[in-house]
Amino acid sequence: MKAEDPFVSIVVPLYNERESVAELHQELQTALGALGRPSEVIYVDDGSRDGTLDLLKSLPDARVISFVRNFGKSKALECGFAQARGRYILTLDGDLQDDPREIPKFLEALEQGSDLVVGWKVNRKDSLEKRFVSKIANGMARAIAGSAVHDMNCGFKGLRAEVAKNLHFYGDMHRYLPAVIGAMGYRVAEVPIAHRARKHGRSKYGVWRLFAGFFDLLTLLFLRRFFDRPMHFFGLLGLALNAAGAVILLYLTYVKLAIGESIGGRPLLFLGILLMVVGFQLLSLGLLGELVVRQKSGEIVPIRYRQ
Repeated sequence: MKAEDPFVSIVVPLYNERESVAELHQELQTALGALGRPSEVIYVDDGSRDGTLDLLKSLPDARVISFVRNFGKSKALECGFAQARGRYILTLDGDLQDDPREIPKFLEALEQGSDLVVGWKVNRKDSLEKRFVSKIANGMARAIAGSAVHDMNCGFKGLRAEVAKNLHFYGDMHRYLPAVIGAMGYRVAEVPIAHRARKHGRSKYGVWRLFAGFFDLLTLLFLRRFFDRPMHFFGLLGLALNAAGAVILLYLTYVKLAIGESIGGRPLLFLGILLMVVGFQLLSLGLLGELVVRQKSGEIVPIRYRQ
């Protein structure tokens, strides 16, 4: 880090949060001023349509990045992380529910050696629907992705710069950042934080996002376990289907040869053939995947290390 670079960068993704921006910026300036360390605030406007960008441009001591349309929170975070210059990078939501006065907790945990620090909203001030959906999502994430944090989707997080800049998001994978970073071999910690009720606007989180998040979670699970060894996934399925098809065809062979019954019109015959064909296709797909991985292994699975 250069001498003139900030100690901490705050990245705030925003989408239609005009009513909250001015108050949030004032709170951030107060909290960062109390640190007594160089800092910067980066707002990423994700294609807002309510005038959020116009208000952002009028804020003092703020860097503003604007998307021409809504690309989603994952891309907003990735862009903000890429532009941040601080040793540590913190991100929080722009709806005033995260309290900037909690920033020192994240910095303390990061300086103690953590690579990612996740906020834990012990006493949530959200609606019953949002708490219910979040509880289900966090439960599924812990069970499937193996993350130990209580609130994986908490928007208040802190990262080391070298970790944040190695992240490449797609879809809505920002929700599972602790699982992603944990799978990369980095150290993940959490700190209890205060949480506030939403003052302006409406929450963009609902039941429908639970289903979208479930598919993202399945994608994450696949990538964590089979991204660099596709044959372990497709090969296992292919062998299982081949085995089932072989059992069916052997049974029908016995029926034909030992009992003498006709099997040409039996649906079971077509099922057995179908299982064998699909099984061989999956095995072939696994082999092709292995060839691609071996050809680009240096690009796909970078080795993480510390000096």
